Amino acid sequence: MHGRVLDHLGTAICGGELAAGAVLNIDELVDRYAVSRSVIREVLRVLASMGFIETRRRVGVMIRSADHWNVFDPQVIRWRLASAGRIAQIRSITELRTAIEPHAAWLAAQRVDHDDASELVGLAAKMWAAGKAGDEERFLRLDIEFHQRVLRASGNEMFVKLQDLVAEVLIGRHHYHLMPHYPHEQALQLHAEVAQGIQRHDGDSARRAMVQIMEHAFEEMSSIWEQTLHDPHLA
Repeated sequence: MHGRVLDHLGTAICGGELAAGAVLNIDELVDRYAVSRSVIREVLRVLASMGFIETRRRVGVMIRSADHWNVFDPQVIRWRLASAGRIAQIRSITELRTAIEPHAAWLAAQRVDHDDASELVGLAAKMWAAGKAGDEERFLRLDIEFHQRVLRASGNEMFVKLQDLVAEVLIGRHHYHLMPHYPHEQALQLHAEVAQGIQRHDGDSARRAMVQIMEHAFEEMSSIWEQTLHDPHLA
């Protein structure tokens, strides 16, 4: 029950249905969702911890602007992907990944041990097989694991914290049909090149291949972004 109310309010705030500056009335929320005041208070506590709302004297509970939100929180990412602003959210995260993941691959090539490098090469091979077989669900799981392993192998604890963020955007792209049904052979090959570069401790090679993966993702998304200019329902 708490989760249902939280998801509904979170998505409404992310989508702009509840705009910054709007005031939430606890009694109205109790009636709307047919829950107790304690449930509403707990929901508001969680939203406040994410930077979504604040309590002001003589005003009440007010919604804050997006620049106050904890945009790295996986739940916030899910809500933004479920809202009308999903394309902008995916674009932002793809830009972040482009800045981080190539360097993570370079670091991984310097720091990875033999077993982790072998696992990464094996993952790339499984991705190739799943992609060629048209097994979208399996490919998605492997793709998430691959990118998370690269972040972990970087040895940078800040990069490791981005694992859930990467997972959410890849799941969101799949769920909302914002990616090709079948991965292009070039993308499959590039994942293999990242893994092989890391295994050879060739950081430059791993980084170049990861840059190309990110560029490829941008190219795939660009047509969708252009479509939103003509069809706002895709945004």
